[in-house]
Amino acid sequence: MRHVATIKRFEFRSVFILSLLILSFILSACARKNERILFDGNFYKSRAKHTSDDRQSFRVKVSRANQGLNGARAAGEHEGNRYCIENFGTSEIEWVNGPDADETALNFDGNTLVLSGRCILW
Repeated sequence: MRHVATIKRFEFRSVFILSLLILSFILSACARKNERILFDGNFYKSRAKHTSDDRQSFRVKVSRANQGLNGARAAGEHEGNRYCIENFGTSEIEWVNGPDADETALNFDGNTLVLSGRCILW
């Protein structure tokens, strides 16, 4: 009988811990959504990645650029700055195809704006 009580306590603890983990995950997802930065009133999912073994060169992809080109440009510039600051501690960027380029010179992959640049080290 004592063995059955131990198993039930173990099951209760497991369910309780699992419930706490699920609740934490749900609350963290809500917090991230509230922390989104809007550009021209829209959220643009953007991601910067290095383009070669040289991590100073990077590419930024800004999804849903069809929401507004000015907002997409600003989101791409912000993401490029974030990338350089996180990796090199500087926001100095030499843009190859940057947010200030003429609209006809910008690169798109469908509705995704693609920018590229290089972090400048002092």
